[in-house]
Amino acid sequence: MSESLCLPEKSSLEPVNRETLSHLYREMLRIRRVEELAAKAYTQRKILGFCHLYIGQESVAVGAAASTKDDYWMAAYREHGQAMAKGMSSRMMMAELFGKATGSSKGQGGSMHLFDKANNFMGGYGIVGGHVPLATGVAWAAKQRKEGKVCVCFFGDGAANQGAFFEALCLAQLFKLPVVFICENNFYAMGTPLHRQSAVTDMSLRALGVGMVREQFEGFDVELVRDRVGAASDFARAGNGPVLLEIVTYRHRGHSMSDPAKYRPEGELDEKKKSDPLAITKARLMDDFGMTEADFDEIQASVETEAQDAWDFAQNSPEPDPDTLYDFTYAPQEA
Repeated sequence: MSESLCLPEKSSLEPVNRETLSHLYREMLRIRRVEELAAKAYTQRKILGFCHLYIGQESVAVGAAASTKDDYWMAAYREHGQAMAKGMSSRMMMAELFGKATGSSKGQGGSMHLFDKANNFMGGYGIVGGHVPLATGVAWAAKQRKEGKVCVCFFGDGAANQGAFFEALCLAQLFKLPVVFICENNFYAMGTPLHRQSAVTDMSLRALGVGMVREQFEGFDVELVRDRVGAASDFARAGNGPVLLEIVTYRHRGHSMSDPAKYRPEGELDEKKKSDPLAITKARLMDDFGMTEADFDEIQASVETEAQDAWDFAQNSPEPDPDTLYDFTYAPQEA
């Protein structure tokens, strides 16, 4: 049984230095700024349909990417930040949100269905928990092919109560598959707080039912996320089997752009913003690595330029050709 196994106390990653941590900071800021522009675009009806923003949770995706950049990732519908952390360009991401032909899914997927084969980002999925079994399948394929890769699967706390989630964990543990399941616990399944949707509020305990190694920790510090996901991927990559991580985080916006989030208790958002991942990393860079406000101004300017370029690129890109509507729905017919 896996009770005798546990994650390494430290990952195999080198400790962060100024360059490493400033890169992580820039990645989080890039995601934050592009998401803010996405919110603006939505209000201008440049983005239609659903749009779930990742603001506040950037440290989870960016920290995870540090040890699994070349591995497979699968995500739910709040996946903008994960796609960008995995390597998707700001241009490609924004163009897909705008529904343009230059987008990651050629304008046919939109906000919930980003996909980037070149970066092993295996897609965002709109059915709650429905993609978790797919991650088990991807991990099975990686093991059979002896690729030495893991599959990282992101989902929310609400998905941890879904039946397919349990089935996926059961099979992953049975076959000792190289998969790291990451539950991003942001305290709300849409508008329902965690304590009203589950009697068990430590979602990592779900792993014990199948004998899987698990860990819960707060994910506001990108360095901690980097290390713990690194330890989990080291464990799974070594053939020890899957891992369930619960990373406690918090979204600053509503469930989607149509949600005013009036269900939050008064003062909760302001309190949670004290743990803003950007503020935590900025303080560390200033206190321990001597970065100055001028250094951060330079990063800010660079990110602003990139984000505005992504907006302009999306705005000026062509609409998809209607004749391609079914190209990715049905297999091509032979003549």
